Amino acid sequence: MINILKTKTKTQKNRATEKPHDIKRALFLFVTLLLRTKTKMIVVLIMAALGSVMYTLIPWFMGIAIDNVAALISQFGIGNFTVGQVIEVITEPLLALTAASVITFIVLFIQERIMARVSEESGTYLREMITGKMTRLPLKFYDDVKVGEILSRNSVDIERIAEILVVGFNQFLSAVFNIIIGLGLMLWINPRLTVIVLVLMIVSSYFTVKISQKSQASFAENFETLGVFNSIAEEMFSGNMLIKVFNQQEESFEKIVEANEKQHEAHLKAMFMNYAIYPAIRFLNQIAFIVSAVYGGYLAIQGFLSVGVVQAYLQYVSQVSEPITETSFIINSFQASLASIERVYQIIDMDDAVPDTDQPANISKPKGRIVFKDVAFGYNDSHLIMNAVNFETKPKQMIAIVGPTGAGKTTLINLLMRFYEINSGTISFDGIDIRDMTRKKVRQMFGMVLQDTWLFEGTVADNIAYGNKLATREQIIKACKLAQCHQFIENMPDGYDTVISSEASIVSQGQQQLLTIARTALADPPVLILDEATSNIDTLTEVKIQEAIANLMKGRTSFVIAHRLSTIRNADLILVMDKGNIIETGNHEELMQHDGMYADLYKSQFLTHTDSQVRSPAFAH
Repeated sequence: MINILKTKTKTQKNRATEKPHDIKRALFLFVTLLLRTKTKMIVVLIMAALGSVMYTLIPWFMGIAIDNVAALISQFGIGNFTVGQVIEVITEPLLALTAASVITFIVLFIQERIMARVSEESGTYLREMITGKMTRLPLKFYDDVKVGEILSRNSVDIERIAEILVVGFNQFLSAVFNIIIGLGLMLWINPRLTVIVLVLMIVSSYFTVKISQKSQASFAENFETLGVFNSIAEEMFSGNMLIKVFNQQEESFEKIVEANEKQHEAHLKAMFMNYAIYPAIRFLNQIAFIVSAVYGGYLAIQGFLSVGVVQAYLQYVSQVSEPITETSFIINSFQASLASIERVYQIIDMDDAVPDTDQPANISKPKGRIVFKDVAFGYNDSHLIMNAVNFETKPKQMIAIVGPTGAGKTTLINLLMRFYEINSGTISFDGIDIRDMTRKKVRQMFGMVLQDTWLFEGTVADNIAYGNKLATREQIIKACKLAQCHQFIENMPDGYDTVISSEASIVSQGQQQLLTIARTALADPPVLILDEATSNIDTLTEVKIQEAIANLMKGRTSFVIAHRLSTIRNADLILVMDKGNIIETGNHEELMQHDGMYADLYKSQFLTHTDSQVRSPAFAH
């Protein structure tokens, strides 16, 4: 199932014309979703049937009124009867017609209202299901699936399902009942005429389906070209400075003009199909109506049918032909909705992460002794990227992890945090296998400062207190002073109550990094993980922040992923990684004497940057 999600996100064109891979399963999921509100759906079915019956009776009562007036004319002749006589013969059928109209309005209102509620409840249920699933899926899911695809399934697909419930499903139910009841009355009135009309309707429906498919394809092309144009425009605006730096203005202009022209042509085509399709379909439906009118008039002249019955029959032709046309459109939309519900459940049905143990162990006073013993790991069982990784850290030690890009440094930390499950071996914390603890408990013992910062939209204080919701304002300020960010926060418009986010330009990248360091300091974890935590900070601030981090690291076990080896010279243990495995261990002096990869990395950085080495202090210990 992951492989299905890994495929490239479909374009608007594909989404507009797509069908479910397994239509039986998709229908089962759709029916199951409806059965969650079984009582409401029973009421909707009853209302739809009753509404169709009442709607069908309206032409019949109108026909009775017409026949009564015709009988009055036949009896007394034109102009030889009073208004009172006319009122007398039409009062009863008109009252019945009015009652049927009022009942039709009421039941359709109830039907629409209930289906609107079912639609909202179903959409909310699916969003809750898929959001809850997001918290239970293993991290590998997010490695394999694009964020845009997840958002699309959580918004566009669920919205499409909700829309077909509140609009398409209601129309489909009414259409089915109208067709069944209308055809039944038409066959009862005149079977031979009905067979002729039915054949014409089938031919009309065939052409309707073909035209609607052409229309859908043109709209899909319009959406696709619009998406391409928007993508290019966004790229041009976001990369405006780079375009000017490399003098690519003319090429960029030509590119966007070309995309604009394609979108213009596709839009014109879509609009033409949109405004041409309904007159064409209406013309085809009118053929059946014309045939019915001509033949029905003949039957009335011959005395086989009354004028009122012919009038009712013609209305039944419209009552049946229009739902048949609507149904062809609804079926196309319904297929797309089935594909959407299939995609949503692809995520919901995925296997959760390995569940926590039923009887989790607990560490009341964590010390920070961590042991990797014969740890093997691979993103799939057929290809291991770690084989028999072994090392031990003592409490309050500083452990540095170094190595070239892609060596497995971050993967090792992810295993320690139980973001991934190891294939074999053990990882223990204070002598307890981390698999014997809940993931929540394991992660509570670590504080991470990542190279990539993340702030949610909220106040500065709320962002810093993210890992400690019960922290007081005094504790927040203390953590910010430790992280050297109190001063610039005070200079913000509303101080600690200023609303910020990762996207807002009110805080720079370096300031965001300082805030995340303050967040970790406030959480006060027994073990620290620093992933190149000063990468986005200027040299002057880096000196201050390294001192702050050194104070933060006192009394704690700490893991430091470092590319600049000046920051980890005083580490108690340095793990040198390459191709997923630890190839060297020791402190700085031992590794330099070993003259292996670490020595090569160190020499490549410092033989030509002696001044930097002097000015850039290592973390104190």
